[in-house]
Amino acid sequence: MKKMLMMAIAFMASSMAFAGDSDGLKTILKSKNYAEAAQLVKQNLASLADNAEKAKAYNHLFELAMNKVSNETGTITENQMATQMGTGKVKPYDTLGLADAICDAINDMIECNKYDQMPNAKGKVKPQFEKNIGRVWAVRSHLVNIGQEEARKGNNAGVLKYWGMFTDSGADPIFAAMDKTPEKEYAGQVAFFAGRYAFDAKDMARANKYFEIAKKDPTQKQDAENFQLFAMRSSLKNHADSLAFVDQLKQMYAAEPENEVIVDAINGMYEGLDKKAQVEFLDAHLAKFPNSFTALANKGLMAVNANNAEEGAKWLRKAAAAKPDNAVVYTYLGACLSVQAANENDTAKSKDLYKQAIEAFDKAKELDPNKQQANWGYNRYQAYYGLYGENDPRTKAAEADSKN
Repeated sequence: MKKMLMMAIAFMASSMAFAGDSDGLKTILKSKNYAEAAQLVKQNLASLADNAEKAKAYNHLFELAMNKVSNETGTITENQMATQMGTGKVKPYDTLGLADAICDAINDMIECNKYDQMPNAKGKVKPQFEKNIGRVWAVRSHLVNIGQEEARKGNNAGVLKYWGMFTDSGADPIFAAMDKTPEKEYAGQVAFFAGRYAFDAKDMARANKYFEIAKKDPTQKQDAENFQLFAMRSSLKNHADSLAFVDQLKQMYAAEPENEVIVDAINGMYEGLDKKAQVEFLDAHLAKFPNSFTALANKGLMAVNANNAEEGAKWLRKAAAAKPDNAVVYTYLGACLSVQAANENDTAKSKDLYKQAIEAFDKAKELDPNKQQANWGYNRYQAYYGLYGENDPRTKAAEADSKN
């Protein structure tokens, strides 16, 4: 009896050890067509025996996607060799099919890994498919080139899909151990433009995500911040939205108080919402950072808008000292000094102010000779006219400059 019992137990153990795949998994694994297999996974996933089977199902999808990738990249390699060796004709290949297959492979690999890292039927974690991470990473860069081709064609949805997937996958923790050095020079730029395409598609969640990734690249940080703030501001619909946006900006400012882009954004929002808060913010910022060009320039512009030329000149002088390569500041400074000169009753003081105005306008001309940033021409001519009179050759030359 004892012998029969032991045999029964052994038989049960053998049956468990050699139990085959479930019918649902078998059905999935039989499919050789990606779209059909994807539909079968969707239909059967909940009924699969355990996490190990779910991992196998997604691995099957991954392999089908990678088969397509291998076929197309193989053709690309053959074409490159044929071109280099001059041995044959270049064969056409499925560009979008390659990009879509890479996107599918990334998604399927991530899903496969999710279940692969979960306990199996025995409660143990025994990953089988970790090698897939490196395989898909090796072909991921094709998304950049194909996205660029689609941009030239005007296929905005395609660009967002491929550059978005490149950016999303690059930031995914599953790829944390991959060597990202080869893509360091362009990954941030791809993220920035993915953000712009997401904004055009009115997908602000993705746009903000991509801009945040782009800001990690020092070469893209300022452009990404500027466009992100523009995008956020353009989506404001009412006063409540504006107040919420100011709170967001304050949080950003708390993290980066010396960031001039954020300082300018807060100033711009307060300008339309609360003038008192605008002044308080700029004064508080200047108390901490007295050489902040953005704060100094905005203080000057506030005075200009209030028709206070003397106060405007005071702040704009400081702004010019903080950033001596800004033609706009020198143009406004020159205008403030010219107004002071015209209103001055003391001739000697008036002439001195005109001289200072001319110095500012001449600097603006030097920095921006084609008036692309600031239209200094007519105001500069008026300063020369005020100092030297109508018939002086210097005034004539300034008048000619104003018309060019």
